[in-house]
Formats: sequence, structure tokens, C-alpha cells
Amino acid sequence: MKDYQAKNIRNLTIVGHGSVGKTTLAEALLFSAGAIDRQGRVEDGQATMDYDPEETKRHISISAAMAPLEWKDKKVNLVDIPGYFDFAGEQVGPMNVCEGALIVVGAVSGLDVGAEKAWAMCDKTHSSRMIVINKMDQENANFTKALGTITDKYGSHIAPIELPIIEGGKFAGVVCVLENKAFTGEGKTLKAIDIPASMADEVEKAREAIMEAAAGAEDELMEKYFEEGELSPEEMMHGLRQGIVDGTVVPVVCCSSLTRIGMAKLLDNIIDLMPSPAGRVLEGVNPKNGETVERVCADDQPFSARVFKTMADPFVGKLSLLKITSGTLDSSTALYNVNAEKSEKPGTIYILKGKQQSTTQKVCAGDLCALAKLQSLATGHTLCDANNPVQFPDMEFPAPNISKAVYAKKAGEEDKIFSGLARLMEEDPTIRVEKNVETAESVLSGIGEMSIDVVAAKLASKFKVECDLRDPKIPYRESIRKPIDVQGRHKKQSGGHGQFGDVKIRFRPNEDPNDTEFHFVDSVVGGTVPRQYIPAVEKGLIENIRHGVLAGFPVVGLTAELYDGGYHPVDSSEMAFKTAARLAFKQLTTASPVLLEPIYHVEVDVPDANVGDIYGDISKRRGRILGSEKVGELQRVVGEAPLSEMFKYATDLRSMTQGRGSFTMKFERYEEVPANEAKKVIDAYKAEEEDDD
Repeated sequence: MKDYQAKNIRNLTIVGHGSVGKTTLAEALLFSAGAIDRQGRVEDGQATMDYDPEETKRHISISAAMAPLEWKDKKVNLVDIPGYFDFAGEQVGPMNVCEGALIVVGAVSGLDVGAEKAWAMCDKTHSSRMIVINKMDQENANFTKALGTITDKYGSHIAPIELPIIEGGKFAGVVCVLENKAFTGEGKTLKAIDIPASMADEVEKAREAIMEAAAGAEDELMEKYFEEGELSPEEMMHGLRQGIVDGTVVPVVCCSSLTRIGMAKLLDNIIDLMPSPAGRVLEGVNPKNGETVERVCADDQPFSARVFKTMADPFVGKLSLLKITSGTLDSSTALYNVNAEKSEKPGTIYILKGKQQSTTQKVCAGDLCALAKLQSLATGHTLCDANNPVQFPDMEFPAPNISKAVYAKKAGEEDKIFSGLARLMEEDPTIRVEKNVETAESVLSGIGEMSIDVVAAKLASKFKVECDLRDPKIPYRESIRKPIDVQGRHKKQSGGHGQFGDVKIRFRPNEDPNDTEFHFVDSVVGGTVPRQYIPAVEKGLIENIRHGVLAGFPVVGLTAELYDGGYHPVDSSEMAFKTAARLAFKQLTTASPVLLEPIYHVEVDVPDANVGDIYGDISKRRGRILGSEKVGELQRVVGEAPLSEMFKYATDLRSMTQGRGSFTMKFERYEEVPANEAKKVIDAYKAEEEDDD
């Protein structure tokens, strides 16, 4: 493939809901343009973009994949994005670097949640968009109805530039409203035909809608349209292009990716209407002085690039996918990773077509490519010329909201698991692995149950190590409700020096209920406990509060006052007094001990229609509602709930809101566990203790 200047490049993500045919559309476009020899099927595991073993097994896209094609002396870089919400992080990098997006909508299903989320992401990343109504070959396909669901939501933004030709109940071709021509034929094989007479009114109506949309893009066009009621084809095209760049106009086309009808015209529309990266200005900061600097997408600018995806392979190593935002890249380009403050050498430059890698000598501004084995690079990092430094804004990835504890299936393979997880975290910034010091568990977090299952599967397939996933342990606490006065007496005689320590301690809850610290008070008078042994008493108590008397959880909110005791001039020792303190501590069973659980502050963003469901659901989780407020188009429900009830909330919320809801949560405080729930926890602890014995 030859080198292309920025003006002749189109970078497009293919986005939308799961199972609307995004990967098949990419396959059809590649085949129609001659970029691949045959059109593979997702169901057969032969699609160019779905090459990971987990993708071929599950018949869904899991990772973003890219492939270029050439059409009419232009280069189109396609990036296929997974539609399932568990892999929403895969769209962040590509949509931050691609100028345009094809939002795919099903001809039967119409506008769905995935398309709405893709639209919102386009708004966030300032991406131009084109809506593709796909699967026109399906039974019950209805272009008018699908288009209606889109216009109902987005109104005057929508401009249908193509209409379907239906012959004998089947999708046979498209009418290009802009050209006022009709075409049949699959792939790049096109046959011009007369516009069916029955469609004349529909075509004229669409033409009016396009003209209005084009006129709204520029004041001059609007004035002419109001005065004359008409725009020339050239003016319509100019207005459309401007509106698409501004985001005020969204063209709609139709096709069947399975039969490839409409593919050639879709490629034409991509070339004619979607923006190139040429001249695109990206703001960053100079890391040396913090001043704002700009990079213009042109070959004669200082070199800069953004890493939009990382691929980890145990054999090939790390592969970093780049968008050249300015300047050019070749094997002699000096690379400086601003984020890691490290210089790198580019080595071999690759162009990716799915899993296929071809080498190239040079990449111009605006193009996409890949570099291998640059260890300092991570997704979101900026590469630049060290003499002209720039750091582009960080990419915002969805926060993980579901967690599982990870255990090795085979003893001794823990290191292999965590080495593999570290590599997989490089691929997916929405994955986190943290060691919980308190529970001694390694906790894997992601944005959905499926994403965590995929991580486990990749550990097995890529890194040859298997793991068990379990619900994480809850970091409960224990405390007491009433004061007690106890004695701990340790006496042991077995020949020679014995052991003797005697302490009298008052245990009481802290006066301030928000004070969760342990306080030791020395009230000994008269030397009943010698001064040199008092620190041993305190140390013995500190060691024991880590394991409470109910279920072995740390004790909080406790004050221990040592006020009396006894000693032996020969047999007393620090160890004896530590043991005496432990015996005193064990008597907390008489201080009305209670189990405490972590309570989390929860904020749930949902459509108005789901607010009632959220109220009821949080109440079922032993939570409480604190209120709600309007945030944009959504309602934010604010509440509190126990952590133990929230492990699968991400999945349940998705089900309740059809994927439209999202939430965040953070630790708030500890509260007493209801008696019936506490009994379950304590019984489970005792059963585990018996098993260990």
C-alpha cells in the first residue's frame, strides 16, 4: 500500500450495539474494495477483524481491530469496535483519534442503546458521524421505521442521503438522493437504473430534508435557501460536508453487509462526505513549561503521535497502535515518550489488517500504524519530537465496577497469573488488579462479568495458566456496644522459671462513634504492673485486635484502660504480659460485640423512566435513598448501600435499564450488620475455621 497524504485519508470507527453487524459491515467494505480476497463470516470464526481465539469462540468482537482499504485513490482506515457494554473501554482510544464514526443501526431493531451511547461518545470526542442502517436483507427490515426511531431522538440533525429500493419484498439497491440516481448490484459491481416512479415523492421529501440540513450549516446558505427555496447540488454538498464536520448534520445511508448491496455507494459517501485528518488541530501542553501548544495534522509539522491501543502477546511482545497527529514517522524518527519521560527507537513500522502485519517504511500525518516492543508505551501516551515536546490530554476510560477475587488453580502458579494479568492490563485500561492487604486476596476488577470471564480465558489461552474467580471477601469490622471490666491472668509453672502476668482492663466503646481508632490508656498506680511491662500489654492488645472474637475481623472503635494487675519478681516477662492481655481481650465476647460492614455511597445515572426501579432495587439491597437530581438528560439517584449487596450491581443495573444506566460508588463508613445477616457471616467463619482444623 502506498503512502497517503492526510487529505486522502479517512479514519473511521465502526460503532453501535452488539449484533447489529458491525464486523460483517467491515468485512463487506474490505471485500468490496478488494482489500481481502473473500468475505469471512463472524459465525464461522473467519472475519478479518475477529481473530482473537475468544472472539472466534464466542462469535462476538472483544477487542478493537483495524484494517485499511483503498478506494478511488483514497485510504480508509476502519476500526471495528465491540458493541457489548463489557468492552466499552475499547472504543475510547480509537474514537479519540479517528475523525469519523459509522454508527450502525439494525433495519429491524432501529435505534438502540448502543447507537445512543456511540452518538454520545461522538459528541464527547467531536467525531463526525454517519448512520448506517444495516441488515436491509432481513425479514421485517423496515428502513422508514428505523429512520423514524433515529429522527424521533435526534430530529433535524438527521439527513437521509440514501433510500432503499425494494423489489418483490427484497432489498435490491439504493437511491442516492444527492445524485438523484438509483443503483443496484452488490459490492463494487454497480448498475445505474431509473429511480422507481413509486419513490418519486419519497425522494423529493428526502431531498428537501437534506437541503434544510445543508442550509443550516452556514449562514450564507441559509439566507439563499430562505430567499430562493433551493440550493444547487454543489451548495448542498458543501453544506453537508460543513455540517458533518461541525456535528450539526448526520447523513443516513442503508445497506446489507451480508449481500453487500449498497457497499460501493457507502464507500463513495465515506470518501465524499466524511472529513480527512488534514489540517486537524490538536491541543496539548508543553511539559517543560505547562503552556498550551497546538499540533496541526500536516507532514511539515514537528512529529507527534498518540497511542490509542495496546496489544499484548506472550510471543510477539507488546504492539502499540498509533495515530500520527503531526509530522511523519520512519525508522530514523527519534521518539520521545512524554508520559514516561523516555526516548525510544521506532524499529519496524507495521500496518495492521486484523491480525496480519505488513511493514512500511514511512507513515504520513493523519495515518494509523503500529510499533512493536516499545516497553515504555501505554495506551493514551504521547510520542513526540524531544526538541518540540507536547503532551496530549489523557484518555478517559470507564471505571471498573465489578470485582472478583483471583486464585491460582494450581499451587505455585500465582506468579504466572499476576504476570499474565499485568500484560492484559496493558491491553485493557479498564482492568485493574489490586492486592487487598486486609483480606490477602488479589482482586480483579472490570466493567462487566463477561469482561472478567474473558480475562480468565485469555490467561488460559495466551499465558497457559488457569485461575479461579470468586466473590471477594468483605472487609468486615468488629466492635463492642457496652463497657466491660475483665482480668487476664497468665500463670504457668513447669520447672525452673515459670511465666506470670496479671492485668485488669476496662474495655469500652470510643466516646465518638466516628472514632474508629484503638486507644490504650495507662491508669496503673502503685506499680501493680511494672512500667517495663506496660508496653507489652499494649502490644499484646494491638496484635489481638486484628482478629476479633466474633468472626476474626479487626476490632475498631475500642478503648482499653489498663488500671491494675499483678506480677512476679522472677516469673514475669514481656511475653507473659502479652499473653495476659490476649486472655483479657478474648473476654470481649461479654461486651455485646457486633459485626460492622462497609457502607458505600452510590450514585446511579438513569433515564427518568427507570428512577422508580432504582429506588426499589436499592431498598432491596438494604440501602437507603438520599435523593435525586437532574444531570443532563438523566436522573442521578444518590444513595447508600452495603458493599456485600453490590457485587453484581453492574449486571443488574444493565438489565434494569437496558444498558442505559451507569453508576459510581465509594466507601463512606462502617455500620452494624443486621442480626440475621451477621449470623450468616459468623457461621461461615466458624465453618471455615473447622475446615482449617
